[in-house]
Amino acid sequence: MEKKRLKTYKDLIAWQKSYNLCLKIYEAVKTFPRSDQYGLTDQIKRSALSIPSNIAEGYTRFSTQEYMRFLYIAYASLAELETQLLLARDLKYFTSNIFTEIITLQAEVQRIMYKLISSIKQKIQKPIPL
Repeated sequence: MEKKRLKTYKDLIAWQKSYNLCLKIYEAVKTFPRSDQYGLTDQIKRSALSIPSNIAEGYTRFSTQEYMRFLYIAYASLAELETQLLLARDLKYFTSNIFTEIITLQAEVQRIMYKLISSIKQKIQKPIPL
């Protein structure tokens, strides 16, 4: 089976899923209290937006090391986002169904990102055959 050649960052499953996560979060935070508009609400949106943005930016860099650096930033943003989502849940900003849907997608993106980072690390650490 031939591997599909990636043409742009938009072909990456990690980018597609994280972009979808970002859309879901932007929709969900519309129901958050207006009094929190510049607090947790804003921070959740920033963290969510950081994930596909860093994947895209890293993909367009000219070195694997730079790409990896941006993937690590995106991965860290996923952990930051998870913390903020848990706080929003505990503040009862989410319905149970919406929280479950979003946190499940966040965990899926985290797994995909971990595999992507591991795969690239493995490729760059392989010894060059003589």
